[in-house]
Amino acid sequence: MADLEAPDRIETLDAEFFADPHAHYRRWREVGPVRRVRFPDGVVRYVILSYAECRAALNDPRLRKDAVHADALLHEKRDLPVGDGTRLALLSNMLNTDPPQHTRLRKLVTKAFTPRRVAAMRPRIEEITAALLDALADRTEFDLLHDFAEPLPITVICELLGVPFEDRADFQRWTRVIVGVANGDDENNRRAAAEMADYLSGLVAAKREQPAADLLSALTVPADDGDALTDPELVGMAFLLLVAGHDTTVNLIANGTLALLRDPARLESLRKHPEAIPDAVEEFLRFDGPVNMSTLRYTAEPVTIANTVIPANEFVYIALASANRDPDRYPGADTLDPDRDASGHVAFGHGIHFCVGAPLARLEAHTAFTALLSRFPTLRLSPAADTLSYHASTLIRGLTSLPVQL
Repeated sequence: MADLEAPDRIETLDAEFFADPHAHYRRWREVGPVRRVRFPDGVVRYVILSYAECRAALNDPRLRKDAVHADALLHEKRDLPVGDGTRLALLSNMLNTDPPQHTRLRKLVTKAFTPRRVAAMRPRIEEITAALLDALADRTEFDLLHDFAEPLPITVICELLGVPFEDRADFQRWTRVIVGVANGDDENNRRAAAEMADYLSGLVAAKREQPAADLLSALTVPADDGDALTDPELVGMAFLLLVAGHDTTVNLIANGTLALLRDPARLESLRKHPEAIPDAVEEFLRFDGPVNMSTLRYTAEPVTIANTVIPANEFVYIALASANRDPDRYPGADTLDPDRDASGHVAFGHGIHFCVGAPLARLEAHTAFTALLSRFPTLRLSPAADTLSYHASTLIRGLTSLPVQL
């Protein structure tokens, strides 16, 4: 016990962690708000766990997000030669840059990704949702993840960006390798990055040559001040919007549905009071959100967080899932309670990197849960759900399947 509670102990991410990270975070928080953790690649990172420290760290300029330097630092720590830069080109987007470059990129995407554009998608999102549920109505058993939670946001983001829906299987496969869900080796990462970069480069070129009424075409148009995204920047932005625009919402819908199906009383209450669904979605985001840890940050100089001195050139991860279960911020945090005030959760991040797609994710989730609970009042978990599994990813908190019955 003394060894487990030692402040300088290095924790390890293993299969048990990915199956239930909340149990590990709960134990780690009891020792302190910052822990050193050895990741599957062998590199030790600092992981921030408590709500107050996580929220502050998300907007701390001392924790840098320069993708080029971070990639070089990672290769140095792993004693590997620097890669060919293809994967880095995809990751060099506004999520992985610091001001002033981040400020410029976010401004350019925000001018195209407006609240009005998102709100205008409501009828189409409702139409897609209804069609997916229609296709399931005559079945007694199906996989809610693959048959509903996945195709809804994928269809929406493809239509929003102007990406051919028939290509979805390819970019889903590439995404799972690049963001680490598939735990691909370095060669698989290089191959997936090269294929996705080629695909998105061709798509950007097509939008420049023949623009349409979609977001990617809008991003090719210079801003009022004449500033415009370069082709490499457009490829990186397309990658970010395509990946973040569907994978997180998939897991928000699936994780939230699982939490409800495990609590029939809450499920029935929400079905009878659909006006409470927007607040319930915020609780789903807090209770078991779609993102486990934030994307990578590093220290350019020694940084002290909660009495822990993190040396320069160390990687820092912010455990969003841990912050949202911190009992100091949310009493009874391990209990799903759609009636609680879940405001302030960090499922979408915080500060300058707050998720630009949060309004769209919320709209899709509100629509999905409203229609699902209304259409299928007898929805319940299948006996096969007794052996659910999760992707082994520090970034994504996502099920591999969700079998249900009517």
